[in-house]
Amino acid sequence: MKAAIQKSDGVFTPVLIAGGIILLVSFAIRASFGIFQIPIAAEFHWLRADFSFAIAIQNLFWGIGQPIFSAIAEKYGDRKAIILGVLFYVLGLVFSSYAVTAQQHQLLEMFVGFGIAGTGFGVILAIVGRAASNRHRSLALGIATAAGSAGQIVGPLMAELLLNYMTWQSVFLVFAVCVALTLLALPFIQAPAVMKKGQETAEEDAAGLGEVILRAGRDPNYICIFIGFFACGYQLAFITAHFPAFITEICAAVSPGSLIHSLGVTTTSALGAMSIAVIGVFNVGGTVLAGWLGNIYSRKYLLASVYALRTLVSAAFILTPMTPDTVILFSIIMGSLWLATVPLTSGLVAQIYGLKYMGTLYGFVFFSHQLGGFLGVWLGGYMYDLYGSYNLVWWVGVGVGALSAVIHLPINERPWAVNKAQEVA
Repeated sequence: MKAAIQKSDGVFTPVLIAGGIILLVSFAIRASFGIFQIPIAAEFHWLRADFSFAIAIQNLFWGIGQPIFSAIAEKYGDRKAIILGVLFYVLGLVFSSYAVTAQQHQLLEMFVGFGIAGTGFGVILAIVGRAASNRHRSLALGIATAAGSAGQIVGPLMAELLLNYMTWQSVFLVFAVCVALTLLALPFIQAPAVMKKGQETAEEDAAGLGEVILRAGRDPNYICIFIGFFACGYQLAFITAHFPAFITEICAAVSPGSLIHSLGVTTTSALGAMSIAVIGVFNVGGTVLAGWLGNIYSRKYLLASVYALRTLVSAAFILTPMTPDTVILFSIIMGSLWLATVPLTSGLVAQIYGLKYMGTLYGFVFFSHQLGGFLGVWLGGYMYDLYGSYNLVWWVGVGVGALSAVIHLPINERPWAVNKAQEVA
């Protein structure tokens, strides 16, 4: 199998398909946590901030775990890192189903966060990137990211459906089984150990992992990428965790006879679940398109454009009275931009620093993403309890999006080895 993978120059390799399945399941469950916010808070009479903080911790430990699991994959093997991630994910979900206090949930979300790290973008995209040719790499990264986006379609709707027939505790156990079943994809996770011809850039540098990390940490380009990805995490985590509740409480009622009503969406809570799913649907196409465009155009300018469009769309949405129609329109546009940053950012890291340590370097960048995610989720719950509104934290997201649009512009996209050679010359 290994030889076959190495010789393949197509896009849809076994590695890409298997990695996509793992991302789909992992992100389906991760995207559903916002659906549980109201049922869990209502059962235990918690403040909104209590469960929000648990999800925020999940995002933070996802970020902390990402470079750790990427380094494990590069040192001990991709499969071992994924198995460890699945173990953390399953334990976190199972133990959370028995948690009865906010502190227990918050502690156990650390396990779930590590689980997402071991089955998420940092590990899987590095595998897909090494298995793809230069010609198809950006598109392959886009397709793999889109598989995670497809999970966002399935997860919230599945959670909403299951909650109609069983308790949230039972839904957590069902999700734990789904995560465990991703281990069946492991036999196909086997990226080539030897780079294909044309992939040698920074890989030819014999520097060790520690030296490469220190080198990147001193590079202004890497720092700009690190800071820029913060906004993506803030916006996505806030919307995933709080948008369903935001819609439920603020949105105008679904009118009988409307197109949305005819689709079976009769309540604002169902509209909240549907909005996350709509984001996921349009995210699939938007992410693949971003990956394809990344093969043709400058990735830094594409990233700046994505963040600028997000900023404009978010500002327009909050300035307009919320109706079911504006919710769906926002979900469509935001979905098209949702994870478009992931193949572009991961591709930019590979382009500048090479593939050898792409997983770990992207993992540290992704930590910034999750710092933003932690702040977005926690601040959303905190500000809601303090002011009874999400408006202020929404405007913070608009501001950080604008910052990210600007900070990508000065990045030098040339490979680090080329820049270094010119400096020496």
